[in-house]
Amino acid sequence: MKLLPSLIGLASLASLAVARIPGFDISGWQPTTDFARAYANGDRFVYIKATEGTTFKSSAFSRQYTGATQNGFIRGAYHFAQPAASSGAAQARYFASNGGGWSKDGITLPGALDIEYNPNGATCYGLSQSAMVNWIEDFVTTYHGITSRWPVIYTTTDWWTQCTGNSNRFANRCPLWIARYASSVGTLPNGWGFYTFWQYNDKYPQGGDSNWFNGDASRLRALANGD
Repeated sequence: MKLLPSLIGLASLASLAVARIPGFDISGWQPTTDFARAYANGDRFVYIKATEGTTFKSSAFSRQYTGATQNGFIRGAYHFAQPAASSGAAQARYFASNGGGWSKDGITLPGALDIEYNPNGATCYGLSQSAMVNWIEDFVTTYHGITSRWPVIYTTTDWWTQCTGNSNRFANRCPLWIARYASSVGTLPNGWGFYTFWQYNDKYPQGGDSNWFNGDASRLRALANGD
């Protein structure tokens, strides 16, 4: 009987170790998301595409962001990087001014930098590994200067290794949002000992992508609050 408290403690620790919260991400390709249904199904957070480069703002963003807010979601915006088009600083400013800002209201996630395979050309956008790292640094520090928050970085381990040389430069500042469509998260980019978000498939029931937050509800709120 004297072992019971220890066993309960171990069980609690095990529960905390596997705690995770379901959520999803969407863009203008999902203009009619039913947020009430998503919340009823257990999802608690959503990332919504706001901008791309310095010339594109999603026409669906405001409506989606409002819908998520009205239905109780912790929500955030993401920016699709176009490193060959303009500087990281210019894109961070554009993002922060067009939906990617942050406020300490308990429901706003830090903005996310979606940096991944070029959909229209060279995988690394024609940048060397050092130039890509410098571009990301430019975005990250500018965004932090505007919002006081370090942005989340969304990427894949393969792209990060190929295009940044598997840099560990951002792991102590930026939460990691890893994309890997598999039953396990796999190897993470250099420096990150854990993921914050994991996009594990592109088959979210209402369109968009399915994600996990790596923690319980209190940690999700803490991330939103900047704690």
